[in-house]
Amino acid sequence: DNGRILRNLVLGANFIQSHILHFYHLAAFDYIDTTQVLNISPWWPQYASPDMLKGTTVETLVQHYVKALEMRRKAHQMGAIFGGKLPCSPVFVPGGCTDVPTSQNINDFRNLLTEIRQFIDNTYLNDVLAVAGAFPQYYEIGTGCGNLLAYGVFDLNSSGSSKLLSRGRFTNGKYSTVNTNDIKEYVAYSRYTSQSGNLNPSSGVTDPNAQKNGAYSWLKAPRYLDIVHEVGPLARMWINGDYRNGISVIDRIAARAYETKKVADSMDEWLNTISVGSPVYTYAPTPYSSTGIGLTEAPRGALGHWTTINNSVIDRYQIVTPTNWNASPKDDFDQPGPIEQALIGTPINDIQKPIEVLRVVHSFDPCLSCAVHILRPESKEAEIIVKTRPSI
Repeated sequence: DNGRILRNLVLGANFIQSHILHFYHLAAFDYIDTTQVLNISPWWPQYASPDMLKGTTVETLVQHYVKALEMRRKAHQMGAIFGGKLPCSPVFVPGGCTDVPTSQNINDFRNLLTEIRQFIDNTYLNDVLAVAGAFPQYYEIGTGCGNLLAYGVFDLNSSGSSKLLSRGRFTNGKYSTVNTNDIKEYVAYSRYTSQSGNLNPSSGVTDPNAQKNGAYSWLKAPRYLDIVHEVGPLARMWINGDYRNGISVIDRIAARAYETKKVADSMDEWLNTISVGSPVYTYAPTPYSSTGIGLTEAPRGALGHWTTINNSVIDRYQIVTPTNWNASPKDDFDQPGPIEQALIGTPINDIQKPIEVLRVVHSFDPCLSCAVHILRPESKEAEIIVKTRPSI
């Protein structure tokens, strides 16, 4: 139990810093006009549109931007108490955690958490509501596929049968369970060989084909029962019954903020359940031959790991990240991915400054490091190809 609780606390710290990062440092500037306020790098050049917030609201959000940097740092400090050097990967072992909790580091963790919770309650939630109130039209923009998927996260017992945020899916208007056998990855428009597609991740193959005709992405296209699903905070909160206002740009931002509070408040309770002096892990030897599936939720959504062990070493390892789901290209059935579908029909005021596109994409909080990119080592210039399709 100690190992489970410590892992929850470290993961919770990462959820908090990531959600604060998303709103203040990645998305908020899509909605405020910082002209004459931040006319310096790295905020210049900048998009400015007639519907952006101006005046004292901008000044307040910029001040909170700076405060949010401090809160993110403290969230990392908090997670590092039990996890090592954050934002580097925390130190876990199979069967639990590596840190031995003491009354002092529990108290240190709680002090940081208390300050962060005050920021969430008094600043973060209010700022999200202010943006939502100023852009009500974005409750109708960016709906996308309308299907949601969550693996569940934060085990509340040793078996994992009870979770703070439950596992499940919302498909074609109905709620149902999740069976990993029903997941397949397609590659019709991905830069991989045809042999890499139409496979469950447990038997997945990742064989690149950079020059593949018709391919436009280095992401595969994961689908559940061949249906496009969105993952992320909105999916988790929807499946858990905590937020079901709608599926849109603003709903994603709001659900993320409410989830931040839910996780932070729960972490304060979990601290009370740590047993100082009790073991933090249960040892298990590496099997000679085995397969395994690890399902959890990263801040951005459903995260799955599929592994095969032969001769006591890893023989196959496949990962399907949240951004792999959300930013996936079209599949073998020509179904666009979640972000692609959310963009269709988005009204653009100025095609030269398509801030509306950024608002839709940023609402998913896509992770650049979770997608595969190509570098040309011999080239010192970035190459950007923009294709316009007026018919969309």
